[in-house]
Amino acid sequence: MNAQKIKKPASDPGKKPRRSPREKRSAFVIAARGLAELRIALLDLHKALVDSERANYEKTIGAIQSPNHFLQLLIRDPWFAWLHPLSQLIIAMDETLDEKEPLTNAGVEALVKQTRLLLIASESGEGFSKHYFDALQRDPDVVLAHANAAKLFRPRNRMKNSRES
Repeated sequence: MNAQKIKKPASDPGKKPRRSPREKRSAFVIAARGLAELRIALLDLHKALVDSERANYEKTIGAIQSPNHFLQLLIRDPWFAWLHPLSQLIIAMDETLDEKEPLTNAGVEALVKQTRLLLIASESGEGFSKHYFDALQRDPDVVLAHANAAKLFRPRNRMKNSRES
């Protein structure tokens, strides 16, 4: 029998190449690090927003009596309710980073996309986007915190283009 052996192509174009355990760990570390950096930037933004909103509240309504009173206002008062979506996003990032399941690029990208969509300020918007616009207009600390966070949630292709310029 003179049958020729059929050689398999080195890589099947329809299949993704398998990554070694080391490559998988490296991708995990990169994704986790990026998400952790974005989380820290959002915490800084959240603090700037809370501080700004507190000053605005005290100027408009009156002094906040104690740290406990302020905590209750943050949790229950409609004045501060617009901050809840940002708080919930940070909690979602905490939970993702603490999960026992491996972090995936898709999971990280979903949180980055949520961040990008949430942090859109709109003068004519409602809810978060309108309050966010107002905070950006009145407080330079909010602007700086937003700029620091924005560096981390910009689409990658925009970041490449800005480096090339």
